[in-house]
Parts: sequence; C-alpha cells; structure tokens
Amino acid sequence: MKRKADSDPSVQFLYSTVLGRSILKFIMKSRLDRLVVKFLWSPYSIFLIKGYAHKHGIPLTEEQLKRFGSFRDFFARGKENISVDITPGHLISPCDGWLSAFPVMEDSTFSIKNSHYRLTDFLQDEELAQTFHGGSCLIFRLCASDYHHYCYIDHGYQGIVHYIPGLLHSVQPVACDKLPVYVLNRRSWTLLATEHFGPVVQTEIGALIVGGIVNERQNSRFWKGDEKGHFELAGSTIVLLFQKGKIKLNDNFIERMDRENEVRVHYGEYIGNGIG
Repeated sequence: MKRKADSDPSVQFLYSTVLGRSILKFIMKSRLDRLVVKFLWSPYSIFLIKGYAHKHGIPLTEEQLKRFGSFRDFFARGKENISVDITPGHLISPCDGWLSAFPVMEDSTFSIKNSHYRLTDFLQDEELAQTFHGGSCLIFRLCASDYHHYCYIDHGYQGIVHYIPGLLHSVQPVACDKLPVYVLNRRSWTLLATEHFGPVVQTEIGALIVGGIVNERQNSRFWKGDEKGHFELAGSTIVLLFQKGKIKLNDNFIERMDRENEVRVHYGEYIGNGIG
C-alpha cells in the first residue's frame, strides 16, 4: 500500500534517478546541511512556516505564527494536552509516526526490505548487541506533519547518551530500499533499564540534510510519558530494541502490519504489553 507520506517527489528523484543520485552525492560531500541549518535558525526563514504548515495539514493560527522567531522555533514547538497511557505494563509509542516491527535474529541481525543490518554496526557496541539476539526491533518513522518530540515508554533509569556521527540520508522507504540508512545516518542511542520491559535501547536517527537530535538528560531516573527529547529540524526515525520474550504488540497492530507493513501510531498510545 502506497501512502501519501511515502511519495515525496523530491526524495523519489534523489534516490531513484541517476541525476538525483549525483545531486545527493554533492549534498553529502559539500556539507550543505550547515548552511541550511544556519538559515532555518534565522528570522529570515519565518516565511517558510505558513506554506509548510498548509502542505502538511498542520493547524496554525495567526496568533500562533507570531510566537515563532524562525522556522526552527516552529518545527520544535511544544504541544498541549498530550494523552499518555500510564497503565503499568502497557507498552506505549514514544512518538507520532508510522510503526513497523522486525525480529532480531539469533545472530543479532535484522532485515528491512533490501537492507540487512547487524546490531554491532548499528550500536557500535558488540557486547551490548549480543544481549538482544532473538529480540524485537520496533521502528517509528516520523513524517513532516508529526509532533517531533518523544517520550519515555516506562519508568526506569537511563545511562549515558551515545552519539554516532554519520550521514543524513532520507528515512523514507525509497531511501531505505536503496541503502542501509540506519547504520549510515547520524544517530544517538541510550540504554534504558525499564521496570516492565527489561533493558531497552532507544535510538534516534537523523534525516536528510538536517538532523538535529536533542536529548534532555542522561544518567538519571525517568518516568513513563516524560519527554526524553526532540528533533530540531527534520522528521526522522526512532528505533526501540527489546530483548527476547519481553514484549508483545497488540494483535490489531500485528494484523495491520501483515497487510500494510506500517501502521499509524501516536505519542503515548498503547501498542502492546510487557511479558515474562
């Protein structure tokens, strides 16, 4: 099933044509992202907000528009009246987005369409990767219209934030079909010791051209539903890794993913349960 969120013509062009791939190579090598980021943080970028909001169906009043000093301020805006399922043992989505699920094989690898991933490459920590063999990998792909903040899925304690420099490919399916995006892109991962799901690795992955990832804390306690961080300027992806036998997604999500590959989820929504 083709979704509107997957059909960005500019991304299709960059990854599916010879000319597009040449332009993409230039963007990656020239570090054009630095100029883009500087512009989007500046007051000169305010004129982009209305068109962006209209294109992606984001409600925006004139009064709200006056509060933003740049496009970045608009993109990283907060949100009121967020609903989070706080029932103990309920697994929630950490963000708005499209959810897909993949098994982690006994050799600590997982496959997404045409790309094969080793957890050792993904985390750059071989010892930790081995503890997730036979587990589950949940991928939450944020789109332009989504709220770009994310929360903790349970109570627990987190260690340090591990930052891995990398490229900034698109995370839309057309790019993931062509390249192993999740081990090429800039990313930030944290080991979470959760009360109901055991050790969980949460990884935030940057996206095309601009990929600012802001995590609010490390080496500290956290509570379910508390904000963990946000993306600064571009929609991207969050990956959750669970050890073997720790979670089970709700049956309706499993059935829908069998038909459609991805299902729509929302920040704080109940999507599964802890087991064992």
